Amino acid sequence: MARFSRRDVLMQTAAIAAAGTMANASHAGSAPLRVLRQARDIDAVLRAKVDSGAVPGVVAMAASAQATIYEGAFGARAQGAAEKMSVDTVFRIASMVKLLTSVAALQLVERDRLKLDEPAASIDPALGSLQVLAGFDAKGTPQLRPPRKPITLRNLLSHTSGFSYPLWDAGVVRYLRAARSDPALPRSVLMFDPGSRWAYGGSLDHVGRLVEIASGLTLDRYFQDHILRPLGMSDTGFTISEPQRTREAHLHVRQGNGSLEPQPLEKHTLPKRFSGGGGIYSTAPDYLTLLQALLSGGSFAGTSILRPQTVALMAANQIGDLDAGVMKTTNPAISNDVDFFPGVRLRWGLGHMLNLDPVEGGRKAAA
Repeated sequence: MARFSRRDVLMQTAAIAAAGTMANASHAGSAPLRVLRQARDIDAVLRAKVDSGAVPGVVAMAASAQATIYEGAFGARAQGAAEKMSVDTVFRIASMVKLLTSVAALQLVERDRLKLDEPAASIDPALGSLQVLAGFDAKGTPQLRPPRKPITLRNLLSHTSGFSYPLWDAGVVRYLRAARSDPALPRSVLMFDPGSRWAYGGSLDHVGRLVEIASGLTLDRYFQDHILRPLGMSDTGFTISEPQRTREAHLHVRQGNGSLEPQPLEKHTLPKRFSGGGGIYSTAPDYLTLLQALLSGGSFAGTSILRPQTVALMAANQIGDLDAGVMKTTNPAISNDVDFFPGVRLRWGLGHMLNLDPVEGGRKAAA
């Protein structure tokens, strides 16, 4: 069976939806025939992937800052099951919570409760005791040293802190293997000096903790009070209700022969700790509301969550000439290599990836 390429579908869908955005820009309250035809094209692309067995089900939406211009749902919530995908299907959205955490931290920057460029250890002292992995000696023993610069919130939001995920960093894998056999080694180390490289990792988990300390609220409560409830995102949270659970999609794991195996729904328990980097649920309409608020300069339907200048800062390159967005897997059974836009210069803002070059049929270059 051919492997499902999420990038292929996204590129085809984005090209069609982008044209729909232009057609709809001056008619936010109407649906011109041209847009309706393009919607049928998007339907055909997504339905074909479901019909081929490449993916059990899919929910897709596209919007401008002013209006939703496409929505569609195809296939089943679990391979071979009767429950059909619907636009309000609940998904575990994993690292997509990082954008919520970034918004939360920047709200606190606006309120002068957090600082972008002061040492983050002044809020969370645990960030002040970390060491940098300088390499391994001839016996394979990790060599650690103090960082040359303190970690800042800007480093954490832009993934230049030194934290890196083992799934895409062989150095982390090797260090963790050594740490398991030597209790004297710290459980967590930095893979490079803050600000010297880009690596996708657990930075936003630490941002979540900074939000909790600075606000005096648990992360789930902060999200509810300052982002989710104000925007009407009632299907987003670290826990879901029983009615929401009836709308939940199953996780699927790809088998060695390319087929997808649905996993049982996880047992729901109230988390004792909340992660700024993963572990949240949402729906396509809910998450699109957050994106529309950012597209609109920080406001949606009369509710403001960020100032326009803060949203502009999020979309500005924060890492200079450092390369971002390309990662080599350490475990092909769990993840392929990651390169969302081959040949395109990628950077990072305060919360999301930026492309410096326009993508043909897809995203324009960052300003």
